[in-house]
Amino acid sequence: MSKKLIKREDDYSKWYNDLVVKADLAENSGVRGCMVIKPYGFAIWEKMQAELDRMFKETGHENAYFPLFVPKSLFEAEEKNAEGFAKECAVVTHYRLQNDPDNKGKLRVDPEAKLEEELVVRPTSEAIIWNTYKGWVQSYRDLPILVNQWANVVRWEMRTRLFLRTAEFLWQEGHTAHATKQEAIAEAEQMQRVYADFAENFMAMPVIKGVKSESERFAGADETYTIEALMQDGKALQAGTSHFLGQNFAKAFDVKFTSKEGKQEHVWATSWGVSTRLIGGLIMTHSDDNGLVLPPKLAPIQVVIVPIHKTEEQLDMISEKANEIIKGLRAKGISVKFDHRTTHKPGWKFAEYELKGVPVRIAMGPRDMENGTLEIARRDTLEKQSMAQEGIVEHIEKLLEEIQENLYTKAVNYRNEHITEVNSFDEFKEVIENKGGFVSAHWDGSIETEEKIQELTKATIRCIPLSFKEEDGVCIFSGKPSKKRVLFAKAY
Repeated sequence: MSKKLIKREDDYSKWYNDLVVKADLAENSGVRGCMVIKPYGFAIWEKMQAELDRMFKETGHENAYFPLFVPKSLFEAEEKNAEGFAKECAVVTHYRLQNDPDNKGKLRVDPEAKLEEELVVRPTSEAIIWNTYKGWVQSYRDLPILVNQWANVVRWEMRTRLFLRTAEFLWQEGHTAHATKQEAIAEAEQMQRVYADFAENFMAMPVIKGVKSESERFAGADETYTIEALMQDGKALQAGTSHFLGQNFAKAFDVKFTSKEGKQEHVWATSWGVSTRLIGGLIMTHSDDNGLVLPPKLAPIQVVIVPIHKTEEQLDMISEKANEIIKGLRAKGISVKFDHRTTHKPGWKFAEYELKGVPVRIAMGPRDMENGTLEIARRDTLEKQSMAQEGIVEHIEKLLEEIQENLYTKAVNYRNEHITEVNSFDEFKEVIENKGGFVSAHWDGSIETEEKIQELTKATIRCIPLSFKEEDGVCIFSGKPSKKRVLFAKAY
């Protein structure tokens, strides 16, 4: 298979799919709509997971695990949540297969093994978790409950794309219970900030913090806080959400506690999550026609060393110096790979690590050994530089920081250049169709207007930004009074 990618400008969707497969991140599986995450792709997810897990624990959360299966009666308990996910649910109806007497060597569902109650394969875990919390909460002393789980979920998507939308995906979901409304809102807002911090400081992906419109909220939430990112093709990506659930699930599952005053009250709830969709966001924020571009903080391999040699003696000499550099880099917590395979030529290796987005590449040959030099190449700018071997560890440490900052700055500049303020529907349509990106426009607050704009332009309200202040205006579509601009965009 050729490793050469189609150009982004020729077919962005094909470029993305090609890159995911050719960079060995993931591939389609034998199960419709499900993916195999390959070791290199999973290594990126592990780094994401490690940083997020640390951030969750620093804010007082603990990890637990809940069942994959949800009894249908529990799933139905919170009506809005059930309705919101009903069309995406996979359902288990039987528990056994048997030999098919009419088709030798084949199996069929045993009609005698029908479940007494059907089981929903979790699309999200609120139902099973709140049924569990009922047994955990009696008094205000049992609150808050600050629990997260790392899990897989199933949403039977009809149109799938690797990482961005698959029938099964990996994620984390936090589910918390609180004594007061104020505590729950503060929790939901805090987790939105945690997600934004991670996106910007680790993914080098700038985001806009905001709240969703009523029609875009999580099913069963009173408020949904979101972080919205902009991809290089001008489409938005919902990168993470945090939901204030009010008392909806507590009432549905009758989760009450005795307050300090001795009164019986329903608890207040939040849920929040990010998924392997973040890998898709990482790819589309930074990568180019040569392949992946990974921010150093999330790159499985931050530095690769490629020896250039003709003889075993030359390789031994280069290896001695390379191992010295490796020891110094690892002492600084920098991940490094020494690719001394003799089955592939240096040029092939250069192209491979460029495709895989390794931030820094070092090449060393016999002449470098004589001169005490080496060649260093950075993936973000494709610049190469010959420099002294002495002090290389400290130089790389600073270079990785520089690359991380450069990727963020580049993404911020692109995002800021693609936020366009409009004051008429004609302007709106022009920007959405020809420029893309976020469109800042007044909206009258009605679901009818929101749906009509989406029908005509395929653009949705991504969020009502927290940073936007009230200003008098008129809705671009209906002409009715508006107090605040919102951000529209076409989205993944």
